[in-house]
Amino acid sequence: MSRIAISCMAFCLLNITARAHVPVGEIQVDPVKLRLAGPDARYSLLIHGKSAAGQLMDLTGEAKFTALQPKIARVDAAGVVSAVADGTAAIQIDVRGQKKLVTVEVVETARARAAHFENDVIPVLSRFGCNSSGCHGGAEGQNGFKLSVFGSDPTADIVALTKESRGRRVLYSAPDNSLLLLKATGAAPHGGGARLPRASREYDILRAWIAAGARPGDPAAPHVTGLRIEPAERIMDMKSQQQLRVIARYSDDREIDVTSLARFQTNNEGLGSVSLEGRVTAGQAPGEVAVMASFLGEVAVFRAMIPRAEKIASYPALIENNFIDGLVFRRLKKLNIVPSDTCDDADFLRRAYLDVIGTLPTAAEARAFLADRRADRRQRLVDELLRRPEFVDYWALKWSDLLRVDRQALGHKAAYAYYRWIRDSIAADKPLDKMARELVTADGPIVENAAANFYRVVQKPGERASTLSQVFLGVRIACAECHHHPFDRWSQDDYYGMQAFFNPLQIGRSGQGDFLSASGDAKARNPRSGQTITAQPLGANAAEQKVNDARLLLADWLTAPDNPWFARNLANRAWAHFTGRGLVEPVDDVRATNPPSNPELLDALARKLIDSRFDFKQLVRAITASRVYQLSAKPNATNARDEFNSSRALFRRLDAEVLLDMVSQTTGVAERFKGVPPGQRAIQLWDSKVPHYFLKLFGRPIRVTACECERNHEPGVSQVLHLLNSPQIQAKLAHATGTVNRLARRHQDNAELVDELYLTFLSRYPSADEQATAKRFLEQHGERRRQAAEDLAWSLMNTLEFPFNH
Repeated sequence: MSRIAISCMAFCLLNITARAHVPVGEIQVDPVKLRLAGPDARYSLLIHGKSAAGQLMDLTGEAKFTALQPKIARVDAAGVVSAVADGTAAIQIDVRGQKKLVTVEVVETARARAAHFENDVIPVLSRFGCNSSGCHGGAEGQNGFKLSVFGSDPTADIVALTKESRGRRVLYSAPDNSLLLLKATGAAPHGGGARLPRASREYDILRAWIAAGARPGDPAAPHVTGLRIEPAERIMDMKSQQQLRVIARYSDDREIDVTSLARFQTNNEGLGSVSLEGRVTAGQAPGEVAVMASFLGEVAVFRAMIPRAEKIASYPALIENNFIDGLVFRRLKKLNIVPSDTCDDADFLRRAYLDVIGTLPTAAEARAFLADRRADRRQRLVDELLRRPEFVDYWALKWSDLLRVDRQALGHKAAYAYYRWIRDSIAADKPLDKMARELVTADGPIVENAAANFYRVVQKPGERASTLSQVFLGVRIACAECHHHPFDRWSQDDYYGMQAFFNPLQIGRSGQGDFLSASGDAKARNPRSGQTITAQPLGANAAEQKVNDARLLLADWLTAPDNPWFARNLANRAWAHFTGRGLVEPVDDVRATNPPSNPELLDALARKLIDSRFDFKQLVRAITASRVYQLSAKPNATNARDEFNSSRALFRRLDAEVLLDMVSQTTGVAERFKGVPPGQRAIQLWDSKVPHYFLKLFGRPIRVTACECERNHEPGVSQVLHLLNSPQIQAKLAHATGTVNRLARRHQDNAELVDELYLTFLSRYPSADEQATAKRFLEQHGERRRQAAEDLAWSLMNTLEFPFNH
């Protein structure tokens, strides 16, 4: 036995041992009666135990299964019952000293069953990753063998399997010698290694299909119409396991257990993992994990809440500032987590400045706020920040990333006009739905309607559809251009239905320059089926085209209060910005198989946005006023492992532009950008192509996609080394007219100088220990006091406090 297998077995035994200590009163078998119809029918048994508190736990892995009439029905060690011959049988289950019986009726085992490529073979190829993009489903395939991604083109796949490579991949007369099976089992050299056990149901399926002539199968055969996971949800202890069962419903109303052929994926490995067989293992962090099962284009989701193991006997009463707090705190109570204390004024000051306007407070601003004793000082601060021009600069930068203000694609003049439209919209407090509508429906002379520049940056109709879906809905549909979305419900018809809205668009030229217009029917052709698809929004009926430009109908649907994605997406993006993690994460990957960590909160934030008529500032006020936003980053004993449930503030790497402006502001030496007038700050750069090493190193996006992932917030060693060793930063710190030199001259008292440096770089006063240490350092270097002050400033810039928001 391999070391990996031994390790897995040991892990399972540890889990079983841990669960064995949990007293179980009632044991349930699901189902207690079973009917298997057909020669290859099978069904998975699930065994549940109920604790004294009424919580169900999975005992399937502990149970011993015995077939009492194995000539009629047999059962494997995992509890999967298989039909053998017609008749009635029983399966005995031994678990925790109890015996249970399941009666099994087996019928129609002699019925002939024709092999079907789409229903039988494609699930096997998908299950083992053969047709994934990382294997033979890649753009070029692997080693001369190419399959369509996830079986999206069955006709082409059959040709590849039966006709290419001189027909050696399948041998009808000797199926076991087929190259397909020899490579898959490892009997012949295979770059992907042995993927398929010879003694397996999946091997038998492929072999039977080859032996039957490797044909497509009856096109009128029943097809899958839905999928469900059993159980659908469960409360799980940390490190516990839960076996899943996946049931597919077919168009002839049959329901078949497809657990062994389904593909599984978790939305958060930190909270829970899932095995190839559908066994979920909870992690050691509290939260809620979703596990997706997919089969032949259908998906279903299992959700598990994983509370901390340690119960809280007397949960404290928590102060709630607004609706956000109640929705978060109630979930935390279920997870046995107590939130951190409220942050102090210095932390709130710095956090709010950086989040709202992307700018560090000055020493004078910090001193004034910290001296303010008014009860509503935090609310007043946010209101003041929302009125500042830096708010406009910062959020124009954020939207320019998403909407791809790209000088290389547009040219200098047009790109700047596009940016000005975004900035002017924010400056005018334009509602977000109106801003989206103007972009989606932009037409006419582009020089007069700068929003139309979007259609010059994103030129292909399909790319326009997928970009706008990702930006305004948080939904990714790009992969559905070629095949059914592997993790969501979107098909090629859905993709081309959205593309159809943009197919009539044309960019022409006139004496006034380029102009955008729509001409013709809003239709598209599905290249696989050949069918004509009328423009239709995602998940909605085809648009009734009573207007010349179908985008008007798309804009109506997009910005409607009952749109299932628009307001939620905008609320989720805002929550991610202000807390460091979206309720849906990644923020632009909204799908049924990636549910929000707190659905009720996401709905409430979306409702707040809708009720305020999409006034973004109202949403900012609500988030920043909440106690959740104002929690300290310091963990307590209950939330040290929690990064998913808003129980404390998270340390967040700052945007590249924000951090560069902070370096310039604290040192008092402005940055110069090539080709940009002096005095411009990094957050005011509308052109993401302005060359700058610091901005590139710290993750500035290049705006070639709409993905939020373009902006890299991951810290790296090279970034640390740059802050430590950059000659440019040192030159700023030592500049003759810079902040450090100025403060050293103005404050001859070392204690005052230390206070000023801490207020300048960290927006707070030093603690008593910090004050004493820094003061002693300055006194020890009295003959070179200015250089000592530079060293102190350098050390503050290289603490974790400076480059992170917290």
